Amino acid sequence: MRLDTTALGTFHEMAREGAGIAAGRLTGIAEVEARVGITKLNFVRGNEIRKELAAGGEKVAVRVELSGAIEGHSMVVFDADSARRVLETLLGEEFDDTAPAVADGEDAAVDATGTDAGADAAAPAEFDELSQSAMEEVGQIINSGFVDGWADVLETAIDMTTPQFVQGTDPEPFLDGIDTTPGEEDMAIMFRSQIEAVGEAIGFTHYLFPDHDDFADLLDRLRETEGIEYDKLVGFDRMAQRGAEEVADNISTMTGFDTEIELRRLNFVPMAAIPQELGNRQLIAVAFEFEGTPSGYLVFCFEEESAATVVEGMLPSAPDDAFGEMGQSAIKELSNIMASGFLDGWANVLDTNIDHTPPEYSHDLGAAVMDPIVLQFGDSQEFAFVFDTHVQAAERGFDVEIYAIPDEDDLERALSQLDVDRIDDEPIEADFPIDEA
Repeated sequence: MRLDTTALGTFHEMAREGAGIAAGRLTGIAEVEARVGITKLNFVRGNEIRKELAAGGEKVAVRVELSGAIEGHSMVVFDADSARRVLETLLGEEFDDTAPAVADGEDAAVDATGTDAGADAAAPAEFDELSQSAMEEVGQIINSGFVDGWADVLETAIDMTTPQFVQGTDPEPFLDGIDTTPGEEDMAIMFRSQIEAVGEAIGFTHYLFPDHDDFADLLDRLRETEGIEYDKLVGFDRMAQRGAEEVADNISTMTGFDTEIELRRLNFVPMAAIPQELGNRQLIAVAFEFEGTPSGYLVFCFEEESAATVVEGMLPSAPDDAFGEMGQSAIKELSNIMASGFLDGWANVLDTNIDHTPPEYSHDLGAAVMDPIVLQFGDSQEFAFVFDTHVQAAERGFDVEIYAIPDEDDLERALSQLDVDRIDDEPIEADFPIDEA
């Protein structure tokens, strides 16, 4: 299976168009104004999908099976509170959310249809037959919005089955029977669209699990260049994983933080959407430009509280101003360690040279720290591959968002030469030249 940015851009347009139609239909049925939030095209591993479905407690989903131009499954997942708010709007007094949940000792197993494997009392009372039917209607309308949007972009027909209600607190009922779900370490291409209900806390996640062979044929028809093999892009993700492991080890050694770095997914997003993701939060950002094969930017974004924690952990005593000269130096030093780990790891695996500039520190609103980079790429590329990364230091508990934004032409050239068999065997030996300038 091969892909290029033209094909992926078409899929992103499909996701955006489908989200717009779905938002309009949600507005019509739930009587709240809905708008499209951020739409992404994700490359995500099966273990991360399962982790997401397991997090946050009880969830409700409606899924349909697709046939035609896209085969596979489309699924809309609500957290239980959002599902109840939808039901309160649709059913009014007919919806009773005061009934108790499952009594201790009762069998709470829920099968893939969302019904109890034994007695009716196994599911929480508020999701009774009437509630399930109402959620199926909502899910059907939203799923059909996505599907109709995709069909419009592809100028073809996509059919879907009747909706299936699913309820549970772990991944199994949601993924049961979907044979296109990726394995634990396998990568899948997925749409991720967020629709926000204005004035109401109603949110959901949308998943597309396409049939692999059918999806490969569609990518072949859409791409305009030779593109890159999908396995090479998976290899790029694995390269980043190895770099993250090395970075975590070095941060732990230098700071004493017991550090874990988790690369959750590789996103394909419009350049213009990157500042929107960061929003208007006050952030400490440290940016590096890197040159070689590939070239691009690395940006490390800290919330102010996390940045202050880094400063406290790296200096012998806390300075009066966490973001003064000494604090800035500590944050740049830690960011330099992380940048060197990622880039040296990529260079080793690709058998190339990648150099990076000294760290550039900024303290500003999220959109402002990323705007210069977006403008830099504005004339040369519309989309970017961005890693969604989470760093957790157990003792100190600081988080950092890492944006790795390679030039797409350089990335394609680098990946075309990538030997994926070398990735796990190649040693990663990062150097950390600290520049205080």
